[in-house]
Amino acid sequence: MSFTDWRNNELSLSQVEEKYQGDVPSLVILKIDVSRRGVQYTDAALKLLDPSIHYVLPGDQSMRYYPRGLTLRDGSAICDLSVMQDKFTIHREPYTVDAVDGKAFLVDNGKILEEVEYLDKPDFLDKLTTSGTPMSSIATVRAQRISVMPGDKCHFWDKPGNGCKFCNVCASTRGKEGTTRDEKYFRDVEETVREAIKQKGRFASFHLTSGSTLSGKELFDDEVELYIKTIQAAGRAFKTDKFPMKLVASAFNKRQLQRLYDETGITGYVTDIEVLDEKLFSWICPGKTEFVGYQGWKQRLIEAVDVFGRGQVHCGIVAGVETAQPNGYSSEEDALKQVLAEAADLGEHGISISECIWSAVPKSYFAKQKTPSLDYYVALAKGLAEIRRKNGLNVYIDDYRRCGAHPSQDMARID
Repeated sequence: MSFTDWRNNELSLSQVEEKYQGDVPSLVILKIDVSRRGVQYTDAALKLLDPSIHYVLPGDQSMRYYPRGLTLRDGSAICDLSVMQDKFTIHREPYTVDAVDGKAFLVDNGKILEEVEYLDKPDFLDKLTTSGTPMSSIATVRAQRISVMPGDKCHFWDKPGNGCKFCNVCASTRGKEGTTRDEKYFRDVEETVREAIKQKGRFASFHLTSGSTLSGKELFDDEVELYIKTIQAAGRAFKTDKFPMKLVASAFNKRQLQRLYDETGITGYVTDIEVLDEKLFSWICPGKTEFVGYQGWKQRLIEAVDVFGRGQVHCGIVAGVETAQPNGYSSEEDALKQVLAEAADLGEHGISISECIWSAVPKSYFAKQKTPSLDYYVALAKGLAEIRRKNGLNVYIDDYRRCGAHPSQDMARID
């Protein structure tokens, strides 16, 4: 890999920590930077990984295992890590996880920073449903949530060039049909969730997401139907009508949202506008633009608050993608001003922003883009947290315990 002389052109981790001292915790800043730059593991660090007790995913062609997540000493999670083992060109060196005195530590540029722990493996992952289906193929885990993905195809990608430019999820499934779910699948979901929640204290919420399904009498009707059946199946594992959960889905109309609320145990709804700029939305998310549009997406978010209530509706963004070139902001100051202005407008309507740190991943249209500086991301997290506080919005459906992907929401712990 080749790198530009980026360290001389950006504020360092320690400089950013000093700049935001008293406003943003140092561990939140570190988490942002690790998420931004990714990680690589030394052989010694990987020897500390035990697939029998840690939650792992297969890595390179040698079939070494890698952690699915890291935990910092304050309990916050670093998830969705880009594992960078000389696989593609990036603009900054990734952090290193190395073994120091028999423990895993984050290391950067030769400096030992913080001890980390590998995410533990839940009990249910080694078990089978009564139909013989591995429960690990039904649900995944992040922080303290159970995640189920009933749909494995985003149909915005059906039309060439209509996929979101930062995404690589469907790069290998173009032209293929999505998996059809039958009653056996829904029984598997019920059994998996029922088994998972037997492990006391391990889970705090249920999470559901899929790619967008455009079919049905109205746009997204078939997607709504799939979610209803899946949530109802999971709900049979609980003793209450409503249970802690969030749905990350397409921008449904008010009729569809009301049906979801009335017929399932859903308590929170997230729909991802991805980029808080109408012009850039059209460029970066052409499929979403064609079928709903930026203003349409915003309006559906606002209508969702009528159904779920203030603080129970979140808008996901890919933080930093607004600086993608050639059409994005060349000035980080201008980009930050625009994003926070739009976030403030949504906040006044009772909608929180859930930001994920943009990583220029392989196979995405933006694979060779350069992401923003650490200073930019920390300023954004600080600004989003201030908007949430100003509008009295909670983050219970998407906080650090349930997800761990959103730095600004980690800061709710110190409110």
